[in-house]
Amino acid sequence: MKSLAELEAIRKSTLERINLRKEEKGEVTRVVIGMATCGIAAGARPVMLAFMDEIQKRHLEHVTVSQTGCIGMCRLEPMVDVILPGKDKVTYVHVKPEMVSRIVAEHIVNGRPVDEYTIGAAENA
Repeated sequence: MKSLAELEAIRKSTLERINLRKEEKGEVTRVVIGMATCGIAAGARPVMLAFMDEIQKRHLEHVTVSQTGCIGMCRLEPMVDVILPGKDKVTYVHVKPEMVSRIVAEHIVNGRPVDEYTIGAAENA
């Protein structure tokens, strides 16, 4: 059992991190990867690792990589949302690790979505 002082220190630290995220929220590019059972079975784990490696390799600050559960379109997994500040969310489907460097370079760095990898292109095919 933790002491009351230790619990209060944990609470304070957590609140500071939450407030920091709130302040940065408008400035952060978010990469959200579907990591439910369907996504993992389709290969989302290597995709997530590829995004983390590419972002680290390019020393990109203000880019977060996070996970989400199933959104009900399992046939399109692995799925990745890229959310640039002030822009609409772009959803990429059937993402493979070898596609990641292009998504990072063209979309995250240069602001131009890779249209042929998006859900719109998949639905129109």
